[in-house]
Amino acid sequence: MQTLLDDGQIEQLLAALADDILADPTFHSPEAPVALVGIRSRGELLAQRLAVKLADRKKHVGPIDVGALDITLYRDDLASRRAITIPQGTELNFAIDDRPIILVDDVLETGRSVRAALDALVDFGRPRLIRLAVLIDRGSREFPIAADYVGLHVTEINAQQKITVRLKPTDSEDGVYLQ
Repeated sequence: MQTLLDDGQIEQLLAALADDILADPTFHSPEAPVALVGIRSRGELLAQRLAVKLADRKKHVGPIDVGALDITLYRDDLASRRAITIPQGTELNFAIDDRPIILVDDVLETGRSVRAALDALVDFGRPRLIRLAVLIDRGSREFPIAADYVGLHVTEINAQQKITVRLKPTDSEDGVYLQ
């Protein structure tokens, strides 16, 4: 297993993502404050960390709501999965109607998880717009989905290699690995 990113590098990428988001004029409206929604489970952790980075920069207008989206029942491979997946539940303690939403995930590869997340998200309301922020973009799309904010592009790997993201407190460490 090869280390792609250590904990410090992950924090640097999150800071860069926060700067990219703050540079986007779309998210500077007090009438419709931005909300971050992380795809369970590691996208949720990244969304929480990204919200802290945004708040620390004090350029952001309005509160930063953070939620978690469970896409288990929206996946197109649910019936073909060998292991039974138990939904963890969605936590959106705020209205998403007419708000800009940043959907956050750890790795963007085929686009299938993001497609499922979009389906799940619009079941909770009608956002003004949805943008996608990912820590790692590894290419290999099967759906026409692109991230608006990317921490790191990793495209020089073969299809058999897997990128694994580990984040505290779910995991014992922070790191991104190539297997």
